[in-house]
Amino acid sequence: MLLVYTHKISPRLKYAFKHIFTRILGVPVNFTTTIEDFIAHDSLKMSYAKQPLSNEIFVRSHDILFEQGISDVEINVHDWEETKCFFINGEKSAIPFDIFSASFYLLSRYEEYLPHVKDDYGRFTPQESIAFNHGFLHQPVVDIWAYKFRKIFEHNYPDFQFPERKYSIKPIIDVPSAYNFKLKGIMRTLGGTAKDILSFNFKKLYYRYMVLFGFKRDTYDTFKYIINKQKHSSSKFLFFFLIGDYSTYDKGVDAQKRKFVTLIKQVADYCQVGLKASYFALEDIDILKKEKSRMESILNSSLIASRQSFSKLNLPESYRNLVELEILEDYTMGYINHPGFRAGTCTPFLFYDLDYEIQTPLKITSYHLLDYSLLKIHSLLDKKKALNEIISQVKQVNGEFVPVFHNYTFSDVDRWKGFKELFNMILESAHED
Repeated sequence: MLLVYTHKISPRLKYAFKHIFTRILGVPVNFTTTIEDFIAHDSLKMSYAKQPLSNEIFVRSHDILFEQGISDVEINVHDWEETKCFFINGEKSAIPFDIFSASFYLLSRYEEYLPHVKDDYGRFTPQESIAFNHGFLHQPVVDIWAYKFRKIFEHNYPDFQFPERKYSIKPIIDVPSAYNFKLKGIMRTLGGTAKDILSFNFKKLYYRYMVLFGFKRDTYDTFKYIINKQKHSSSKFLFFFLIGDYSTYDKGVDAQKRKFVTLIKQVADYCQVGLKASYFALEDIDILKKEKSRMESILNSSLIASRQSFSKLNLPESYRNLVELEILEDYTMGYINHPGFRAGTCTPFLFYDLDYEIQTPLKITSYHLLDYSLLKIHSLLDKKKALNEIISQVKQVNGEFVPVFHNYTFSDVDRWKGFKELFNMILESAHED
């Protein structure tokens, strides 16, 4: 166990240290404000304060971990070997930056509480983030910093063996609509037919009715293919089905349809299943509660995981609602149009409520790549290169790579050509040395 001496034990300090040492490096951590206890400790130890006690491993503390509430924190990003960091330290410190304060800033999503410009859907954009603007969005910097600090402990405690973690993947399958043409009801089918005719899209009209009459497979119906992939993969896929009511933003299949319910149950036999919360559930806890209950009745078990429509988050309200409804995991954190690490890490972390200054039980697993972000890359070769680059970043710190694909991504539609191959690359990356 690591013992940390500090002048004040705050919730923020415990949160940051436990993410770096326990979640990333696999070492339990405890804290003391008593010098005698610190001296008596005969294993890993360090001090985190304004001045060192003696010759121990010392990191000079920034004030942010001892503050409360939000303030306009001055951020100056500097190069640090192959990466970047901020909250620079003095010469006495074992490392040139306070990685604990910097990690807290990124993990708590401190910058998303500050004034910023949102996109048309009300989302925080990468262009507003410190990581994008200082060129480190492509790196899981919190994990990189943790491994840098680990080297210092290995040098000072050569007999101590850090546990080794392994690179892993967590493929996410997002299902905003299980079918393109099937199970849409008479009115929506007639509306779609009229739209096809008025836009002279007779190819789509023909395909629509070939599907409805059972002569062709629905373009969105790729579930047999995905489940077959799951059967041959040691990594558990996680599906998110939209079962909310039809609206301007959500145009899924009616959750009362028996065939749709059967599909969800079949998928749940092989993969994990969570709730894709509807657009309006994001701001209305009663709608979210109704959708949670609906999914639990389908699965006959408690709902563990959720993901918000359009990857939209309203911090801290979105996460507080999940905590209140005892949903344990969320997979919304990420950027739709940019691969990278929105929270600076490829290790799941707990939601820290900055208003209440508490660590909550809600586990956040940020995703690092959405299939849409690869569409703007034209050639398949360049898509593979971009994918390999982000996989490489996660592998360097033995983290967990979380990609998000949609059910229709595996269709034969031209825009998704080559995406099956990209998905196979991800699955194979878990078995490569």
